Amino acid sequence: MKIAGLQKTTLLDFPGKVACTVFLAGCNFRCPFCQNGEILDGSHSDIGEEELFSFLDKRKNLLDGVCVTGGEPLVQADTEVLLEKIKERGYAVKLDTNGSFPDRLAKLCERGLIDFVAMDIKTCPARYAAVAGVKTDTEKIRESAAFLMGGKTDYEFRTTVVKELHRPEDFIRIGQWLKGAKRYFLQNFKDSEFVLRKGLSPCSDAEMQSFKRLLLPYIPNTLIRGEQG
Repeated sequence: MKIAGLQKTTLLDFPGKVACTVFLAGCNFRCPFCQNGEILDGSHSDIGEEELFSFLDKRKNLLDGVCVTGGEPLVQADTEVLLEKIKERGYAVKLDTNGSFPDRLAKLCERGLIDFVAMDIKTCPARYAAVAGVKTDTEKIRESAAFLMGGKTDYEFRTTVVKELHRPEDFIRIGQWLKGAKRYFLQNFKDSEFVLRKGLSPCSDAEMQSFKRLLLPYIPNTLIRGEQG
C-alpha cells in the first residue's frame, strides 16, 4: 500500500464529520488541473501503514471519519484491505474517486466499507478525454454514476471548473446525463505551482453562476462549493 500523505484534521472534506484525509499514490488519469501531480505515478510513499493506524488509534475520540483520496484510491488493489482496517477501528469512510472502477466501487459500497462517495465528473461524456488527460472508457464512468444514483451509499458529484477546459454546453449535457442526482457541486479551479499544466485559470463568479443556472433544471441541488444552500 503506497500512502502518499496524511492531513491530520479536516472540517471540510467529509460532510458532517471531523476527519483526517489519507492520500493514496497512483492515478490512471492525468487531469491538467490536478494539484497532486507528484503522487500520480504511484511511486510516492511518505507514510507507512503502521504509522497511519497508530495515528488512527490515538485519535479515536477526536475524529469521526477518514477521507481516502488520491490520486485515484481504487487504482491500488489493496485499498479494500485498508478500508477494512479503518472500519474495524470504528471510523466512517469517505472515498474520493474518478469513477473509472465501477466494479470495485460497487463491491466496497455493498460490503459497507464506504459511507460516503465523492465522484469527480470531469465534463460531459463526449469530451472526457480532453479533460481527464487520457483516453477514457466513459461507459465505466456512466456505470459508476448510475450505481451511486441508484444505490444506498450517500454521495455527491463534483466538477472542478477550468476556464480553458469547460464550456456552457458541457454543463447542459452533464445535467441531462445526471438528471435527478442527489447533490452536485461546482468548484472553481485554483492555480498553484503544483498544477500539471501551466497557464490554466479559474472562472469568474458570474461564469460560475451561469454554469449553475444551466444545471439547475436538471439537478435542483446544484451548488457552487463554498456558497450556502
